[in-house]
Amino acid sequence: MKICIINGPNLNLLGKREPEVYGNQTFEEYFTTLQIKYPAIEFIYYQSNIEGELIGKIQEFGFSFDGIILNAGAYTHTSIGIGDAIKAITTPVIEVHISNTYSRESFRHQSYISGNAKGVILGFGLKSYELAVLSFIE
Repeated sequence: MKICIINGPNLNLLGKREPEVYGNQTFEEYFTTLQIKYPAIEFIYYQSNIEGELIGKIQEFGFSFDGIILNAGAYTHTSIGIGDAIKAITTPVIEVHISNTYSRESFRHQSYISGNAKGVILGFGLKSYELAVLSFIE
């Protein structure tokens, strides 16, 4: 099984950025624990702060992988282009968020991704990614 995890803007700052919301662990540290816990899965990880680069990776992996786990960060609430990219591919996408976006500012309640995603997982911290992995396994 091949799963690509794609993170959007500011997620490269995990461990530093708003630890009360996002925790103290970097994504790279967490990614290593996923790889160890699920050795039968080939994981690819990509992060960018640039919308077009995220779309490029969705298209690159969107026809050959078993799943994409996408945390588009703030682009979730603004990017019709990312939503259209998900709609155009055949690989299922799980939208994840570390925080519960519905308990935050009202602009975070809108997602241009959810309607085209296989599912949405939010509010479980970094564990949201593992829950997405489990959704592909089961």
